[in-house]
Formats: sequence, C-alpha cells, structure tokens
Amino acid sequence: MMGRILVGISSWTDAGLQESGFYPPQVKTPAQRLAHYASRFPVAEIDSTYHVFARQINLAMWLGNTPPGFSFDVRAFSLFTGHPTLVASMPRAFREKFAAVLPDKPAIYPHDVTDEAFDDLWDGFRRTVETFRTAGKLGTVFFQFPPWFHPGEKSLERIAGCRERLKGYPMSIEFRVPSWLTARKEETLAFLRKHEIGLVCVDEPQGLKSSVPPEVAVTAPLAMVRFHGRNASHWESREMPGSRFDYLYGQDELREWLPRVRKLAAAAETVHVIFKNKHKDYPVRNAEQMKALLGPD
Repeated sequence: MMGRILVGISSWTDAGLQESGFYPPQVKTPAQRLAHYASRFPVAEIDSTYHVFARQINLAMWLGNTPPGFSFDVRAFSLFTGHPTLVASMPRAFREKFAAVLPDKPAIYPHDVTDEAFDDLWDGFRRTVETFRTAGKLGTVFFQFPPWFHPGEKSLERIAGCRERLKGYPMSIEFRVPSWLTARKEETLAFLRKHEIGLVCVDEPQGLKSSVPPEVAVTAPLAMVRFHGRNASHWESREMPGSRFDYLYGQDELREWLPRVRKLAAAAETVHVIFKNKHKDYPVRNAEQMKALLGPD
C-alpha cells in the first residue's frame, strides 16, 4: 500500500507571497491567510520556530485555523542545530531565569549556555511540539544543520542527543554538507534508520562545492522532499542570500521527481513534499503543479 503524499510550502506568511495575489483582497489577517492556505494544501512547514520560540497566541492561531488532519512540520530552534542564536529571540522567562549565566553578547552558540539552561530551552520546545501532537497536527520536527556540520563521531553524537530529547516524536534531518550523502552515505543512512530519523531529500543546484545530492531514501515512517530551486548563479551568494530561492520550476523538472516521490511513498507511511523556493508566488504555483502531476490521493 502506498503512503500518503502531502504537498505544501514553507513560509506561507512570506511577504513576496502576500504581495503576489495568492491571497484574495479580503484575506487580510494572519488567521485568514492560514485558513485560505489550508483550504488549498494539507501541510505546511513552520519556519518561524527556527528563529523564535512559538507563543501561545501563535499556537492557538495555527491550530485553530487549519482543518482536522492538517500537518505542520516544525523547524527546530536555531540553537539546537548549532547556529548563532540571538539572545533576544529566546523566551523572556528564560532570559530572566538565567540572566546571571547568559553571556553579555547579542548572539550565542550552544557552548555559551549552561547544561541547565540548555535543558530548560529543550523543555519549552518539547512543550510546543507536544501541543501539535496532542492536536493531531504534528508532521515532523525538522532539523537543518549548518554548512559547517561535517560527518564524524561528534556530529553523530549530537544528532543522537537531539533524538534522545525528542524520544517518541517524529524527527527529520536535512544535511547541507555533501559528504554526508557521498563519501559517508551508507554510514549516514544506517545511522538514521537505527534512530528512526527521516532523511530530508533535497532538490537544489548541482555541480557546486556545496551541492547536496538528491539522494532518495526512506529512513523513518515519514519521508520528506524539500525543493529549494535550482538558481545556481545565486545559490552560494553571500551578498543577497535570499536570491538563492528565486527559481520557478518547469513542468519537466517536476516530472523528474514523480518516480522518486512514488518510490518514497512505496516505503514510507507519509511523504511531505515541501516547496522552499520562496519568491513571489513560485512555491504555491509549483506545489499546485506537483499536486496535479501526482494525481489524487
């Protein structure tokens, strides 16, 4: 029996999408935009949880304006993936509780916080994840590790630590260093299967030093594909990082993925196909095309 394939996008609140005409003129509030989006797609990726902790008002809005069976992929907080994290992005209660031990600098890394403080942040994040699960709307907790996160024992230990923190919850990982899926591919896939962590398959420009191959493999009950676009000329740009997603897929490029997505669905319970090419209305246009190409559930 084939697994269910859900197609959607990341960042349904993106300014370019709001200005593109995707949302009707009468759709003006965040709640209305989400309800409109959810009437067209069954899944969405929440990118904001990477930048800041979700507030109760946001959780209520997300869960209250989506239908039963809708799925959210919740992106892991930046500190958990080793990215520099603004202290101001952390909950006020946390900052007040640990004011005496937090470094006096705007951005910090995991090694800058005490074990107790790190545990406290994880406890808060898990409560958010549990809220989605209780509502029946949790897809997966999605980790995107940075480009300096290379294969090795310490990296595997770090991933295993995240898995332990999220024991019992679905978890997926996207790597941004090619060697995870080239020289270390078999080791990586075996590790993910052992810990029941989903590999995020990617479509992105190939032929560059940073290019991660479009490896298709099922390592957990939920599989995911993220379409970043193929804007090779801007993919590694540091001057205009947002321009890397300025890419509209053609029909033939989407058709390339049909057998791959169906291969995933043949082995996974659920497949999430997420378009990340956030420029104007490109992601929703390509998501609609992909839905049509895949056909009805």
